[in-house]
Amino acid sequence: MKLIFLFSLPRSGSTLLQRLIASHPQISTTSEPWLILPYLYTIREKGICAEFDYNTSSLAIQDFCRALPNGEEDYLLEVRALVERLYAKVSREEKTTHFLDKTPRYHLVINEIYKLFPESKKIFLWRNPLSVMTSIMSTWGQGKWNLYRYKIDLFQGLNSLIEAYQASSNEVASIRFESLVGDPEKELEKIFSYLDLDFNPDWIASFHELKLKGRTGDQVGVNEYQNISQEPLDKWKNKIVNPVRKAWCCHYLKGIGREKLQIMGYDLDDLLVQIDSLPLGVSLMLSDIWRMVYGSAYCLLDPDLAKGKLKETSSWRKIFPYS
Repeated sequence: MKLIFLFSLPRSGSTLLQRLIASHPQISTTSEPWLILPYLYTIREKGICAEFDYNTSSLAIQDFCRALPNGEEDYLLEVRALVERLYAKVSREEKTTHFLDKTPRYHLVINEIYKLFPESKKIFLWRNPLSVMTSIMSTWGQGKWNLYRYKIDLFQGLNSLIEAYQASSNEVASIRFESLVGDPEKELEKIFSYLDLDFNPDWIASFHELKLKGRTGDQVGVNEYQNISQEPLDKWKNKIVNPVRKAWCCHYLKGIGREKLQIMGYDLDDLLVQIDSLPLGVSLMLSDIWRMVYGSAYCLLDPDLAKGKLKETSSWRKIFPYS
């Protein structure tokens, strides 16, 4: 069984690309496995809120790893072996030779994945950052400004993907979402050539017939999009509706930086010109200002983590029995 990783930020069009690639009869996949994340986070000192004492658990597992002949390396090798066996079971069940893992949050452990699976095929999918952020607002915020909840994706995640790609650009495949929907046959031919697999253009017309197993991923998109369209490319422009959002977008792009945007295939000046040309009003402006102030406090205090800690106490449950 050969392993393929598809790396991207959430809301980058990865479900579309996943379904197109998995249309190949020799490739198995599930919606989003998330399989590797918990095993690698087990040996991290923070990042998980659990009912059990995670800090103690992490220390205990680290101590256990020290008792192994080769320490943490032995633990990671066993994680690799377990994960590969699980991938292989799916492939054997479906009589395929490859398994495709598309889990957007793998940007959190991308360096470990490179170390554990050096021989795997790796595909990087990029999308206009403005499309990603507005898609997050539309999908998970009903159009309201909610980007503080996804700061780890928009900032740390993007940097991690770019750095990993820079370090291995000659050994991996890279594709832009805009290029994929613009000329899917050309882009998929390059992808399958990288995978050393044959390519049949007929798969493009029938990709929607592939039913992904699992409850995660873009379930709305799976049901809604039956063909490849360039319509989503300019949707972001309909979400930049006031000066506050315009200023935030410009700040975000400049924070990413010209060089990193070029690596992804985008031009900073061109994106700024597009933003500057948008007609603006006052729609949602007061709501956005309030949400940005709240978001700043949220990022400082991390209330979800605090709430998780409080839920561990019986007194919290007595006060809020349905929380």
